[in-house]
Order: sequence, then structure tokens, then C-alpha cells
Amino acid sequence: MGRGRAKAKQTKVARELKYSSHNTDFDALQRELSGDRSAVGKHDHEQSDDPYDDEYDDYRR
Repeated sequence: MGRGRAKAKQTKVARELKYSSHNTDFDALQRELSGDRSAVGKHDHEQSDDPYDDEYDDYRR
């Protein structure tokens, strides 16, 4: 029990994603998929605002 509310929330989010129109930046998508690291925006040595981000994240895989 207790899964009904979580499933309803997931269904609501899925419907919003399926039926809403989003503005897609195809140029940014192309840069990201092509691997152009200089154009992505966030560089490896740049400070992050994420409180859970640390310098060892790149080594955990």
C-alpha cells in the first residue's frame, strides 16, 4: 500500500511531458552530442553551486 499517490504523481508528470510543448534548443543539443566541451557551458574546473558535488565525483563510476 501507499504506492497509489506516487504512481498518480508519476502518471501526471508523464502526461505533462508527453502533451506539453517545449522549446528545444537544437543548436545546444548538437553541441552537446558532438562532444564540443568548450561550448557546453560548465567546465571541469568551474565551481558548482551543488552542495552535494565534490571533487571526487569524476572517480565514482
